[in-house]
Amino acid sequence: MAYVLTFIPIFVAVDVLGIIPIFLSLVEPLESSERRRVISQSVLTASVVGLGFMFLGKAVFLIIGLLVADFKIAGGLVLLVLSLIDLLSPEKSRRQPTTSMGVVPLGTPLIVGPAVLTTIIMLIDIYGIVPTITSFIANMIIVWFAFVNSDYIIKILGDAGSKAISKVASLILASIGVMMVRRGIMDIIALEVR
Repeated sequence: MAYVLTFIPIFVAVDVLGIIPIFLSLVEPLESSERRRVISQSVLTASVVGLGFMFLGKAVFLIIGLLVADFKIAGGLVLLVLSLIDLLSPEKSRRQPTTSMGVVPLGTPLIVGPAVLTTIIMLIDIYGIVPTITSFIANMIIVWFAFVNSDYIIKILGDAGSKAISKVASLILASIGVMMVRRGIMDIIALEVR
């Protein structure tokens, strides 16, 4: 039962269905082979960050004085800036895919961001490390499978459809960025009020 109770919160925090449109907007100009490289890079990055955080997260926070709220604000600002570049730039001068986009913004903060990191810490405290690790790895496999099969989504949508989704996803990404910053600020204010 602990595996189910750890899998579901991580699945909700990762929100694979919500990040597929954003993923598609970022990899839309890439060839299939480049897209597969970005998929591997993003899932590997997310996995390393998540697993590393499970073992070192609380210690790192204590040592350098970071709060989860700090992660929310920084991650939100990164997402906001990237999405605004996509929204406001004409098609020809839009942000070009980079060799590191599988790391940032896909691997982190999109796949494994503040919500996942916070969820991981909470689940380890409640259910233990083994169910949390198992559920996290299962979720990373689901993300990889969803990203690999996103080619079929692009084929169904066509060029115009994928460009439309790209713009909508950038708007959603901007909104997510603002939400993350807002929640981070609210968390810091709540700490100060105590």
